Amino acid sequence: MSYLVPSEFVTKMVDAGESKIYMATRDTLIRAYMAGAILALAAAMAVTITVQTGNPLIGALLFPVGFCMLYLMGFDLLTGVFMLTPLALLDRRPGVTTNRVLKNWGLVFLGNFAGALTVAFMMSFILTYGFNTEPGAVGEKLAAIGESRTLGYAEYGLAGWITIFIRGMLCNWMVSMGVVGAMVSTTVSGKVIAMWMPIFLFFYMGFEHSVVNMFLFPCAMLMGGDFSVADYFIWNEIPTALGNLVGGLAFTGLTLYTTHVRTAPKRSL
Repeated sequence: MSYLVPSEFVTKMVDAGESKIYMATRDTLIRAYMAGAILALAAAMAVTITVQTGNPLIGALLFPVGFCMLYLMGFDLLTGVFMLTPLALLDRRPGVTTNRVLKNWGLVFLGNFAGALTVAFMMSFILTYGFNTEPGAVGEKLAAIGESRTLGYAEYGLAGWITIFIRGMLCNWMVSMGVVGAMVSTTVSGKVIAMWMPIFLFFYMGFEHSVVNMFLFPCAMLMGGDFSVADYFIWNEIPTALGNLVGGLAFTGLTLYTTHVRTAPKRSL
């Protein structure tokens, strides 16, 4: 599958981070919008499959199709730029500054959110025939997910907030491995296989992905979920995004960069 060795694909990671910093605002927003929309549609598919089959394993096995599509198209998720762009800063690439990294994160967040929100509205519309009927089993499942993953955490206070933060870390450890997976091969089949494995793992384990949640929770509210916008941000999106940042950067980006780019001197015998 034309595998690239770590020293090669980690350099590609730094290059990718730098290119995203210099990308035009319009292109950043378009690519982020499409990434959020495609991942949202994949999440809707996975929930539908789980409801129809009663088996969450099948939904988790098929969810990575959305991730693979969006990365093969060159679109960007917040979870990916959380890991890639700081590497260009650490590598002291010319013109890469902390402010530019933060600007990129902000633009990708806005684009992802807009794309996910668009699909949330569209799915809510078709599940209710224009909000004229009950949402059915899939809509009820979405509403239940929204309540359990906001109020369910809030019930435990600080411990609940830390729980979702850690779930966010574990999520982007795996998701960022999927981002790297797109760079470890020069063939489509190799890229897909390398991306599929960690994405399946995170989804089946129920870890928290900030962009998936940008779809799930607005859709859940439209489907009648009994929680507020404040509940969503305080008890899900904010701790999830922070966990995604720490997990992707610490467990994947920094470890690969440190050992394959800033390699320590070999020991003398």
